[in-house]
Amino acid sequence: MKKKNILKGLAVKGYEWQKPGLFENKDRMLTPLSRGGAAGSRCGGGVLADMLTDTPLPPSQEGNRTGRHFYIRFFNRALIVKPGILLAILLGLAANLRAQHAHFTTSGTIEFERKTNAWAVIKKEINKDNEAFVAPALENYKKNNPQFRVLKSTLSFTGNKTLFTPIEAEPSSNIFFISIMPLLTQNNVIYSNLNNGLTVAQRKVLGDAFLVSDSTRKIKWKITDETRDIAGYHCRRANGIMLDSIYVVAFYTTQIPVPGGPESFNGLPGMILGVALPHENLAWFATKVTDTSLPDNAIIPPKKGKKTDNKGFILELQTAMKDQGPMAADFVRQALF
Repeated sequence: MKKKNILKGLAVKGYEWQKPGLFENKDRMLTPLSRGGAAGSRCGGGVLADMLTDTPLPPSQEGNRTGRHFYIRFFNRALIVKPGILLAILLGLAANLRAQHAHFTTSGTIEFERKTNAWAVIKKEINKDNEAFVAPALENYKKNNPQFRVLKSTLSFTGNKTLFTPIEAEPSSNIFFISIMPLLTQNNVIYSNLNNGLTVAQRKVLGDAFLVSDSTRKIKWKITDETRDIAGYHCRRANGIMLDSIYVVAFYTTQIPVPGGPESFNGLPGMILGVALPHENLAWFATKVTDTSLPDNAIIPPKKGKKTDNKGFILELQTAMKDQGPMAADFVRQALF
């Protein structure tokens, strides 16, 4: 019975990789194995193991070479392969095998945690007009609340459609203005259709609900070589700019081939599992991904709220905050995150 050529020429039927020891000799090669016995069984099973047998180079192949090379027999010919080339071949083969066995998640749910450095956010809001009120409020907040405010949410996805849903949290403070600050709350339900570039967001601000329909958010991304694992998925870093000036750092995975993410973040060649706004002291990171098949009706846009688009929503906020001084511009900007 013919044995399968599993290494495209590096492991050929009836041959086993031989090794004289850890670089004790410069010469290595593949040598014939008997058809029976344990050695033949190992070769037939595709195992490159027991690399212990010294095998001298045939005189006809030795010549005057002085460097360390790998000698392999391929279709009854002895080939000389430099170590670097052989390493590249083996690494390419390993990558190919990983790709063949990779699993891609196209439907499921993702659990996110949103962390905000509340102390830093509140401190930034202090100015000469409100210092007498906000500074004592910050000190009181520090005594009764942790530095980082953690809010949870879920992102459901299937067929390039996503639905971001916040999980209601208990209030962390009885200070009114803190409870309505956009960076310290999470009230948006956001549907995104990444096939046609449409998003429908139910945004709750200052006690009112708005149903904002518009195109998906545009972010100028630049992909980097930095990687990290998030919730069991291998991710790559991308840096971006949104809303003209907001710096964004995101980590996405191609193992979930859906170009979405938490809230309104999107536009990368895979699902965003981590995103941070460093200058805003704010970040979202996935804690769990559940790979499950969702029906199409599980991903539908929200229905309630005053209908408008992004421009109309901004105008509503500016009108509501017109008497709030320097805080107004920051409030409007943060409400768009």
